[in-house]
Amino acid sequence: MGIIRKLDEPLANKIAAGEVVERPASIVKELVENALDAEASAIQVDVEEGGLTKIKITDNGHGFAEDDCDIAFERHATSKISEENDLFHIKTLGFRGEALPSIASVSHLELKTCTGEEAGTHLVLQGGHIIQSGHTASRRGTEITVSNLFFNTPARLKHLKTVHTELGKISDIMNKLALSYPEVRFGLTHNEKPVFQTNGKGDLRQVLAAIYGMQTAKASLQVRDESLDFQVRGLLVKPEVTRAGRQYVYIFINGRYIRNYPIFNAIMAGYHTLLPIGRYPIAVLHIEMDPTLIDVNVHPAKLEARISKEKELCQLIEQAVRETFHQEQLIPSVQKRDRKESVLKPEQQQLDFDQSHAGFPEKKERKIERQKNATAVSPPVIEEPAAKYDQHRDNQEQPDQEWDETIEQAFHSPESSSPVDKAERMPRVYPIGQMHGTYILAQNENGLYIIDQHAAQERIKYEFYREKVGETAKEVQELLVPMTFEFTPSEYTTIGEYEDYLKQIGLAFEPFGQHSYIIRSHPQWFPNGKEKETIEDIVGQLLENRHISIKKLREELAIMMSCKKSIKANRYLRADEIDALLKQLKEAEDPFTCPHGRPVIVHFSTYEMEKLFKRVM
Repeated sequence: MGIIRKLDEPLANKIAAGEVVERPASIVKELVENALDAEASAIQVDVEEGGLTKIKITDNGHGFAEDDCDIAFERHATSKISEENDLFHIKTLGFRGEALPSIASVSHLELKTCTGEEAGTHLVLQGGHIIQSGHTASRRGTEITVSNLFFNTPARLKHLKTVHTELGKISDIMNKLALSYPEVRFGLTHNEKPVFQTNGKGDLRQVLAAIYGMQTAKASLQVRDESLDFQVRGLLVKPEVTRAGRQYVYIFINGRYIRNYPIFNAIMAGYHTLLPIGRYPIAVLHIEMDPTLIDVNVHPAKLEARISKEKELCQLIEQAVRETFHQEQLIPSVQKRDRKESVLKPEQQQLDFDQSHAGFPEKKERKIERQKNATAVSPPVIEEPAAKYDQHRDNQEQPDQEWDETIEQAFHSPESSSPVDKAERMPRVYPIGQMHGTYILAQNENGLYIIDQHAAQERIKYEFYREKVGETAKEVQELLVPMTFEFTPSEYTTIGEYEDYLKQIGLAFEPFGQHSYIIRSHPQWFPNGKEKETIEDIVGQLLENRHISIKKLREELAIMMSCKKSIKANRYLRADEIDALLKQLKEAEDPFTCPHGRPVIVHFSTYEMEKLFKRVM
């Protein structure tokens, strides 16, 4: 007699729940995605004790017809696909028909739903079985309450984390969904206290403000680009705002959040040299494409996707990100922050979205008065940027309509949205002096600027070496006397393996003896008197970074050489040296950070200086 048998429906649902329902956040994700597929414009999520006690999700979508309610809790029952070909044209977030039966099988579930055309349907399920049915009010939409999660699978229950951790997971899911659908109004409460709220007006920067605060949203830039197959749009937060983890880069394809390392790496390549080592940006990228170019049915939680023409998409994204920053002035402005604001965590800040007004433009009267009192350093007098704020208004009450109008003006003012010409990206500044032999102090009509002299020259020399290392090897200097280099046996072997790499940057190593090489020529751009030292640095870089592309090798060489050849701290400069450095910095392609992503220049506005000295309150 055979030993293979078909599992009964309840057991199959519990097994499926192991893939679909990992924790309370999984339930929130699946049910909110169902609400979005039902074309809801408002979705409210109420949880208790991190979702371990209760999760209630209410929407105003098109609801269930009474005949559909029973079958909706059977496995693989779905309204979103009907034949195999539909798998290659998926336009909805859910499509497998596993969420409802899987959730119901490990919880107590109550459903109230109505299409708005007749009496609503009310179902109560326990462990996947309907134990009560009837009718409810005829309000259009659906309300699902999930309680006693994992009551019949205690092994899963004991692996859940603390209430705080589970709430954090739910908040993360809600953040992603709100960033994916800014036109939908989302709300989240925990133990009847508001945690998160968006207004559903379709402005992505308002959603970013609700999650990360006004100052972060104000530091965001719009990115847009398209090709024949892809359309890319979203927000890139300026490099002055960074995070320690990569989870703040949000990638959405056709409204679905996905994890995709090639796309993530393309975004990071666009930020190249603008971020400090070990830091990551906040970015939201929406990608629209023909559904036939993407397969979303490759991961149990639908977090990954297989993309056709992925290489072309990554090139488009990298170019879009880089070009966005090349059109902007990226000088961080030092602002005096309220002590209360500085100690709040992001999740605490988002609780006060409707009441907190950090980032409001200052009153027109105050701006005019300050301009009258400002002392111009040199003509012409330039109007101060609009990004000056009245910090003492942070905790004042203001109606929602005024709030929306104010941030709309702040986000879409000409000063904050117009690209900056290359000549204007680095403002003209007038040197005052030097501090500690390390920082150059300069000024103009907009305030005080502090320049890190080492970082500034690193950027200048990096751009010089990046271009020179990338040139052809024809521009070489022949040597009258060849240079000899001795290596260990392993180093000698490695150099032999990368002989073609070295030739591409103008270095032809010829074997000479047992573990030695000679060089008969080198690129003309090598610094005079330091040719051998430069070659040793290049070889050392190659030995340290084995198995890298020539493009990567050239990049690493340019960074290494710019650091070694730049002026160091505690070096006092003459006035003409300072002038020359500032002139070269103004001509740089990206003068705002060194190759390692550290800031080159910071700005203290006149207004912030006046606040520090209590000239304005």
